[in-house]
Amino acid sequence: MTKRTSNKILTFCIAFVWIANGLFFKVLDMAPRHEAIVARILGVDYSRLLTVLIGASEIVMAFWIVSTYKSRLNAILQIVIVAAMNILEFFLVPDLLLWGRVNIVFAFLFILVVYFNEFYVNKNISPQT
Repeated sequence: MTKRTSNKILTFCIAFVWIANGLFFKVLDMAPRHEAIVARILGVDYSRLLTVLIGASEIVMAFWIVSTYKSRLNAILQIVIVAAMNILEFFLVPDLLLWGRVNIVFAFLFILVVYFNEFYVNKNISPQT
């Protein structure tokens, strides 16, 4: 398998994670614990609206990932967002997380995949002519 093919597959898998979390779990409310997390951290009054806005942002992130526009900036932003979100949740709402405090391990693995895809696999791919 070529680096270009590996990069495309990983890119779509990463984008799918953002789509699933944004559209299905937040916007369509298929996992109510996401709104509960937002309510506990940011307050109950606007938790549904904020959850939908966060979900919409995640959907936009997925489209940005697939577009490959400024992919290095995108990867860095993904890493920072996932790390910050999971560190906050680790300390503030571990009881609401799917795997409790172990969630941070899965977040770290996702961060490694994003890093590996952008800074290793994508590093030496020559632009198509």
